[in-house]
Amino acid sequence: MAVSKTRAKLVDVARQLFAKNGVDNTTMNDISLASGKGRRTLYTYFKSKEEIYMAVVESELEMLSDALVKVASEKIAPDVKILKLIETHLDSIKMIVLRNGNLRASFFRDIWRVERVRRNFDMNEITLFKQILVEGKEQGLFEVDNVDILADILHYCIKGIEVPYVRGKIGEDLDDREGWEYVAKIVYGALGHKSVKEQS
Repeated sequence: MAVSKTRAKLVDVARQLFAKNGVDNTTMNDISLASGKGRRTLYTYFKSKEEIYMAVVESELEMLSDALVKVASEKIAPDVKILKLIETHLDSIKMIVLRNGNLRASFFRDIWRVERVRRNFDMNEITLFKQILVEGKEQGLFEVDNVDILADILHYCIKGIEVPYVRGKIGEDLDDREGWEYVAKIVYGALGHKSVKEQS
């Protein structure tokens, strides 16, 4: 318990320093001093600044993953749930990036490094999409031939618009309601969504 608490504290302190000063301008010594832990303790958990940076990214993704699991377990209709999952994903990524200030530049510049850490998160999100697609198919809301392929495509489409979404480049002239109406049209079109009227 003490081990995980110490590690979590080091990660949180590193995140704050990276956000304030940038990854390049933060040293292992800075992290050690700010955390009140000796360098020996820091190096017990992390061999390098690269390793602690990856741990920071991983901790942010774990929080995002928890938020998505919460949405996926809600007792709401699958067609509502899938849009809520997409909205939660994009809004959470935006919040993480904005909250982390100078870490932002490193996050986007080092996207391939981040990709390695993202692998588990990506697989978990695809699993959640599959679960919702199956629910919608069973309830006659979605007309989906191959759940696996569609879950993959949905995930990678959402992932592909993260950066423009964070930078406010999507739907600049639209209010949120109009923007999400467009998202719904695209997603529902891909899923062969059937309204309640169409089912009866």
